Amino acid sequence: MGLLTILKKTKEKEREVRLLMLGLDNAGKTTILKKYNGEDISSISPTLGFNIKTLEYQGYKLNVWDVGGQTTIRSYWRNYFEQTDGLVWVVDSGDKIRLGDCKKELHQLLLQERLAGASLLVFCNKQDLQGALTMEEIKEFLELDNFQTRHWAVAPCSAVTGEGLISGIEWIVGDIASRIFTMD
Repeated sequence: MGLLTILKKTKEKEREVRLLMLGLDNAGKTTILKKYNGEDISSISPTLGFNIKTLEYQGYKLNVWDVGGQTTIRSYWRNYFEQTDGLVWVVDSGDKIRLGDCKKELHQLLLQERLAGASLLVFCNKQDLQGALTMEEIKEFLELDNFQTRHWAVAPCSAVTGEGLISGIEWIVGDIASRIFTMD
């Protein structure tokens, strides 16, 4: 996010946040968004493009862009980077086989100049599944400690039960607000 965007938000005191939700296919991005919004999650099909939801959270208007994670769609992710305040990366904690792909895609994203100022929240989803990797195991595998110049956090969650979703959103909104919005 550029300096002009930051100045614009400071000047206008707008309380609008743009979040980009990415991750591999079947990680649970759409389920997280629907659960947070109180929508039915009993039948969700793969996102073959993007979903946009506007949510209210503690006086902030969150514009959440949920973009499909299939291999064929990932090359289009860059079309959604502009003016992103926060990146929500969703990991399927039960998918140990594709964790290498997950790490590679995340590291490529974090090198993108247009995402340089964005806060990063890694949701370790599907913690309710037996055999799921822990938040610590995922954090270590993804080598998040190497990103010392970026604001980031890792949160365990379950899109199905809703556990951990509020605390994750609370962190990313708080982090963005502390960097972008001036206090009244």
